[in-house]
Amino acid sequence: MFMLGIQRQVSSVVLIRQILFTGYEALTLVSVIAIAIGGIIIIQGHLVITGFANSDLLYIILVSVIVRELSGLMTAFIIISRSGTAISTELGNMSVNHEVESLTAMGISPISYLVAPRVFGVVVSMITLTIYFNVAGLLGGWAVSSLFVSVSIDDFFYKLLSEVTVTDMLAVLGKSIVFGLTVGLIASYHGLQVRYASTEVPQRTIKSVVHSLLWMVIIDVLFALGLYVI
Repeated sequence: MFMLGIQRQVSSVVLIRQILFTGYEALTLVSVIAIAIGGIIIIQGHLVITGFANSDLLYIILVSVIVRELSGLMTAFIIISRSGTAISTELGNMSVNHEVESLTAMGISPISYLVAPRVFGVVVSMITLTIYFNVAGLLGGWAVSSLFVSVSIDDFFYKLLSEVTVTDMLAVLGKSIVFGLTVGLIASYHGLQVRYASTEVPQRTIKSVVHSLLWMVIIDVLFALGLYVI
């Protein structure tokens, strides 16, 4: 019972640290990218379409590009580059140093002790950051559009939210959960696949990144087909 209590306590600490690193510490990067994307969409639309900033097409495109597609995908890419690599490297080094074997010898499951809190932390962070990306990206769109036409933030978001459907909100939540699980599991898998040499760690980390990016694109396409096409 004592060992079980210690295990739960340490797992909780790992979970909190994972959420802080993956979620909180990535807020600045997510903010910059999201605001930039929202602004770029408005600028490019204004250059191509006359009166774009004052038309309903602005809101349709912002929802289609940011809410439906880029918010989840870009957030996943950010988390892969920061947290996916960190998880693979950390678990890989633990494998090389035989820490994973030591846990197994003590009767502690590496999955519940090492993998589960990290994966859950990535999922929570993915959901939170995706929602935050949407808000920041749409605010960036409003800020730039206000340079071309006078529009209050209340009117802007009222028209914007009228274009958002229940399907869109479910898609954001669903993709965030699936993306988070996929990134966390792939990173953990490759980290634990390291065996004896420290040179395996960067090799497995690179494989983790490549596989995660590939699966993000595949999952995003499947969601788009399932929710908006089929």
